[in-house]
Amino acid sequence: MKRILIIFTICLLTFSIVSSKSVTADKEKKKQKVRPGIEVLLKDEKDVLKGKKVGLITNPTGIDSKLTSIVDLLYDDPDIELTALYGPEHGVRGDAQAGASVEFYIDEKTGLPVYSLYGKTKKPTPEMLEGVEALVFDIQDVGTRYYTYIYTMAYAMEAAKENNIPFIVLDRPNPQGGISVDGPVLEPEFSSFVGLYPIPLKHGMTVGELATLFNKEFKIGADLKVIKMKGWKRSMDYDETGLPFVLPSPNMPTVSTTFVYPATGLIEGTNVSEGRGTAKPFELIGAPYINSDELAGKLNGLRLPGVKFRAASFTPSFSKYAGKLSHGVEIYVTDRDEFRAVPTGLHIIKTIHDLYPDDFEFLAANNFSLLIGNDWVRTMIKEGSSVNEIMKEYQPEQDAFKKVRAQYLLYK
Repeated sequence: MKRILIIFTICLLTFSIVSSKSVTADKEKKKQKVRPGIEVLLKDEKDVLKGKKVGLITNPTGIDSKLTSIVDLLYDDPDIELTALYGPEHGVRGDAQAGASVEFYIDEKTGLPVYSLYGKTKKPTPEMLEGVEALVFDIQDVGTRYYTYIYTMAYAMEAAKENNIPFIVLDRPNPQGGISVDGPVLEPEFSSFVGLYPIPLKHGMTVGELATLFNKEFKIGADLKVIKMKGWKRSMDYDETGLPFVLPSPNMPTVSTTFVYPATGLIEGTNVSEGRGTAKPFELIGAPYINSDELAGKLNGLRLPGVKFRAASFTPSFSKYAGKLSHGVEIYVTDRDEFRAVPTGLHIIKTIHDLYPDDFEFLAANNFSLLIGNDWVRTMIKEGSSVNEIMKEYQPEQDAFKKVRAQYLLYK
C-alpha cells in the first residue's frame, strides 16, 4: 500500500511540474518580446552612427524596453557623439499641451541644444542642422493620419535630403496593429500638418514603413535607412509586444486611447467635446445639449461591431466646455479585431447631428474637413446620407492605396 502511495505521489508531482512549465511557457508566449529599433541599432547596427555627429528627433516615447530614454542611451554611448535634439509637438520631454509652441532651449540633463519642430519652424533649417552628420528619428506613432509626428518626420526627411545628411528611422510598433486600413484617403487640397499626404485615416503601417512610402511616393528622395524591429508581427496590437507604453502625447494616455482615436479624433472638428480635460480623452465624448441615455441607446441600437456605449456625464477641466457639465457616452472597445474605428466615428457624429440638429455644429476652427481629408463627408452627413453610403464613396480610393501600401511593408 505504501509503495502505491509513493508511486502515486511521484506521478502527481511530475504532472504538476510539467503543467507548471506548460503554463509558464504559454504565459511567456503571450508576452512575446519585441525589440524596438533603438535596441536593434545599439546591439546590431551601431556602425550606422559610429564616428558621426548625431542629431536626434524624439520625445518621451523614445525608450528601450527598460524605459531608458534614447537621449541618455546615445549621449552616454562612447561610440556615438550626440550633438543636438529636435522636439515635435509637445516637446522632447512631452510637457507641452496640444497646439502649444515650444521654443529653443538647452536640455538641463545633457546640456544639448533643443530645437523646436512645432510652431513657426516645422522643418529643420540649415542652421539647426549645422555640423550634424546623421539625423535620427525615434518617436512612437499612434497609427492615425491626423497625428503630427509623422509629418515632423517627413519635413525632417526633406531637410536631410537638402543638406545631404543620412536619415535613420528607428522603427516602433503601430499600437493598433499593422493589418487594418480604413477611412477616406486625404484629398491634396486638404493637406495640412494634421494630414500632409494622401493616405487613409487609419493607415496600418509603422513609422518606418511610412517613411519608405513617403520617401518614394511623394518624392522626398532622402538617404533613408530604417532600423527594423525584431519580433513584431502585423497581427500584434501594442499590448502583445511586451514593450512598456509611454503616452505619446498628453491626451493619448493608454493603448486603448489609440484604438478609439481614429473614431473620436474626428469630433475635434465639431462642437462636441472629445474628452480633453478629462481622465479619458477620446473615450469620453459629449456636450451640454446632449441627453446621455438617448445617445447611448441610439448608438447601442446600431449594434456596431466590437464596441459598446455607456451613458456618461463629465465636466472638462480645460478645452471645450471647460467647467461645464457635459453629457454623452463613454466608448468601450470590446473586440479590437472586430472594431471599425472610422465607421464608428462617423456613426457617432451622424447620430448626434440627427438627434440635435439645432445644437450640433461643424466648427470652422479645428476644421472637420482637414481631419476627414475632404469636404464631401460633411456635406453627405448634412444631407442625410447613411454611413454605409459614405463608406461606399471612399472604398475605391482606400483599395487603391492598399495596393501602393503593399510595396512598402517591411513586416510581412
